[in-house]
Amino acid sequence: MTSRLFAVSFDAGEPLRVARFWSGLLGREMGDDPYDGVTMLPGDSTGFRVRFLPVEGRKVTQNPIHFDLTSSSPEDQQRTVDRALELGGRHIDVGQRPEEGHVVLADPEGNEFCVIEAGNNFLADCGFIGALSCDGSQAVGYFWSEALGWPLVWDQDQETAIQSPHGGTKIAWGGPPLNEKIGKNRVHLDLTLSVDDDREAEVDRLLSLGATRIDIGQGDVDWVVLADPDGNEFCLLPPR
Repeated sequence: MTSRLFAVSFDAGEPLRVARFWSGLLGREMGDDPYDGVTMLPGDSTGFRVRFLPVEGRKVTQNPIHFDLTSSSPEDQQRTVDRALELGGRHIDVGQRPEEGHVVLADPEGNEFCVIEAGNNFLADCGFIGALSCDGSQAVGYFWSEALGWPLVWDQDQETAIQSPHGGTKIAWGGPPLNEKIGKNRVHLDLTLSVDDDREAEVDRLLSLGATRIDIGQGDVDWVVLADPDGNEFCLLPPR
């Protein structure tokens, strides 16, 4: 029994507005969400949902997770950038150097993402969402490899990356130095199980790998809130 990645979830002041941006950029259909948010459906069999959940308060710090979008040519990269700007995105500066080939943008609520230049070997054959790039330690990369059952495809200089055995988007952690965590992350991973799996047994397994149970004020809900070894929140949703 192993959890599977169900969704990448964003806190949003205006979920529908942000979902429309990403739906237009990624070319994905929107669907209903059981928790009063908006869900974008997977693009293919190796994909995951992208959810936008209503919250109070504005984004004040850089997200620890962002999308790296791929390009097949310089012209394709520019088309993605132009499309993002047309949909309400904007250019931002997160300290990138002028000589770097990727373009850093933000969606209408300031969620950072990168449009990677063509010819990036690390993201070859990963799809349009080439990677979820995360701030995180080597240990947390090992944790998520075990938690999801995804093998390590990169493990050098304290940087790690994992990928589903079926291919698709990689999840990568950049290693130290780590940014200071301020409050609850506005982006988190949602996991789920198959209908016949034992959720409490899976919680125990995740705890044995280094997760911790946490209280973010969720109250009486039908999901379990945990944190990985770096303190990043994630949720184990009901089996589906």
